[in-house]
Amino acid sequence: MMPQDSPHPITALLERVRLGQKEAMDDLLPLVYRELRRLAQSSLQRERAGHTLQPTALIHEAFLRLFEGHAPSFTDRAHFFGVASRVMRQVLVDHARTRAAQKRGPQLRVEMNVNLAAIPPHGDLLELDEALDRLAVEDARLVTLIEMRFFAGMTAEEVAEARSESVHIVRHDLRYAQARLRRILDGTPVRPRIE
Repeated sequence: MMPQDSPHPITALLERVRLGQKEAMDDLLPLVYRELRRLAQSSLQRERAGHTLQPTALIHEAFLRLFEGHAPSFTDRAHFFGVASRVMRQVLVDHARTRAAQKRGPQLRVEMNVNLAAIPPHGDLLELDEALDRLAVEDARLVTLIEMRFFAGMTAEEVAEARSESVHIVRHDLRYAQARLRRILDGTPVRPRIE
C-alpha cells in the first residue's frame, strides 16, 4: 500500500481535474487509458471463443461512457476503478443483450475464476447481471469487488490496493460473493452473512 502522504498518481491527477486544472486531464487520460486497455484485454480473455467485441471496442466504449462531455468527478483511484469496472460490465451486458435480441447464436458467457472456488463457472452474462443486481440490494460492496475482479480483470492484490483494504479480506469477500452469486443463480435461498 502507498503511504498516505504520497497519493497514487492517478488519484493526484483526478483531484487536479476535479479542481478544474485542464492540463491535468491531458496527463490523466494516457494513464487511465493504458490501464483501462489492460483491464479490457484481461476481461475479454475470459470470454467465449469468437466473441465479437474486441478489447479496443470495449475500452473505447467504456472510455466514452466515463469521460464523454464532462470532466470526471472521481474522488480517488479506487473510486475511478470501481466506476470503470461497472461501466465495463454495462458495456458487456449491453453487447450481450444486443446479440440475444438479434438471435445470432449462443449468448455471451462469463467464466468466474475457478481459483476462487472449486465450483465450475455457471450462467450467461445476462443471468449474471441480474444476479449481481439482486446481490447489490443486499451488499453493494461485494458487487463492486466482483466488478473490479471479474469485469475489469484486476487481481485481488490490485483490488486491495485500489480500495486500501487487506488483500486477505478482499480474497475472502470475493469467495463469499461468488458463493452468494452461485446460490442466487441456482435459486437457492441466500443465508444472511455472519460477521
